[in-house]
Amino acid sequence: MQKDGWELVEQSRSALRTTLEFRRPKKPMPWLLIGAGAAVLVILTAVIGAASALSGGDEKKDESGRSSAAAGAPSTTATPAPTPTAAESAASDVITPENNPEFAALLKTADTCDAANLDFATRYEGRTVAFDGSIVNMAHHGDYDTRYDLLLGPGDKGPQTTVGPDFKYEDVNIFELKLTGKEIPATVGEGDTFRFVAEVGEFNATQCLFYLDPVSTEVR
Repeated sequence: MQKDGWELVEQSRSALRTTLEFRRPKKPMPWLLIGAGAAVLVILTAVIGAASALSGGDEKKDESGRSSAAAGAPSTTATPAPTPTAAESAASDVITPENNPEFAALLKTADTCDAANLDFATRYEGRTVAFDGSIVNMAHHGDYDTRYDLLLGPGDKGPQTTVGPDFKYEDVNIFELKLTGKEIPATVGEGDTFRFVAEVGEFNATQCLFYLDPVSTEVR
């Protein structure tokens, strides 16, 4: 065992056996290899340190450049215009005597067959109008008990209305008038006053009737 590099450390004897304790010392590493490993470690540390320094310098340079550019460049961001609400958009699309001189003049014409009726209906067909008016005449539509033909006029004079077109709601029931207001009546009749909001239909030049489709009818 000594030939294989083992050393006898201790020997103990007893009546029945003898115990021998050996050890095998570790061979020392050559100094040349230790020096080479240390040199490699130093070189790697230096390379990593240099790369980190260059990277940090570039980042700082980029950040500095971006900061300078941001500070020197004029702001091109414009404050967006406020978007109108649905109610505001709807209100601006409704034609009234206050925002449309042509409609204001039409409501004051004394001739229900005037060519201005046809001109207005042709130009604004499908648009929405609103005006204060009253029911000039109300009659059952055909043989129906709950469907009506309503003749409307501007103002509050009901059957005594003498100006404006003969606006007509044809074949409508009370529900289709879409009544609104604080006190909604169960039915309507001649002389009742409302704020009519309606869609422009055609003008029948033979009958001198200006057809409208109800959008809403507000009790006044």
